[in-house]
Amino acid sequence: MAVNGSLVGRRALITGGASGIGRACAVRLAAEGADVVVADRDAAAAEAVADEVGGTALAVDLSDLDAVDLLDPAVDVLVNNAGLQHVAPVHEFPVDRFSYILRLMVEAPFRLARTVLPHMYEQGWGRVVNVSSVHGLRASAYKSAYVTAKHGLEGLSKVIALEGAAHGVTSNCVNPAYVRTPLVEGQIADQARAHGLSEDQVVEQVMLAPAAVKRLIEPAEVADAVAWLCSPAAASVTGTSLVMDGGWSAH
Repeated sequence: MAVNGSLVGRRALITGGASGIGRACAVRLAAEGADVVVADRDAAAAEAVADEVGGTALAVDLSDLDAVDLLDPAVDVLVNNAGLQHVAPVHEFPVDRFSYILRLMVEAPFRLARTVLPHMYEQGWGRVVNVSSVHGLRASAYKSAYVTAKHGLEGLSKVIALEGAAHGVTSNCVNPAYVRTPLVEGQIADQARAHGLSEDQVVEQVMLAPAAVKRLIEPAEVADAVAWLCSPAAASVTGTSLVMDGGWSAH
């Protein structure tokens, strides 16, 4: 995707910005001229990415909702990316883990939006991009908290879109299937051991069985989608989900 400097003078806050999709978004939005704030609970990693892109590191535990409420509201682009996965059947899923995942992946994005929207409304421009998932549209067994959280994030995104439209604010989701991140690569290795398969076989036969395109998505591809949603070309795109799942949801 061409770089056109469309975010010069804009401040972008990216949660979970220290690695994976978040890091790729930090690099991409900085290339568009944004002043990037890399928010992550891993302070050292956030600092490293911030140094790389000429931005600012923000060490914060987004599951601490009181801390989220204290963040600087002067944000023009909010990228809600932070998340995690836990796999277990519903009847064995740890209740505290379920609550933690919803707090991190639904309540924190709500608190962040609540904090930054007044600034966006005042200036008549803002972009909220929520990194959802194919699991925001389709369920998978053993992922009750993650699927519930992503479905909730989809609903929140649509409400922000409806409320923000009159103020020049758009809100959308990006919905990738499995992305080549440290989190996913760890899952691949675990499943390879569990199933007695090679890692390539795990990707093709297990993880991407529902998808038509049998490859992992690169973080930079997701970052390109995020950048496009923040660009002038997407000014009328709001309240929707940009699906990049290799045909998974075509079934």
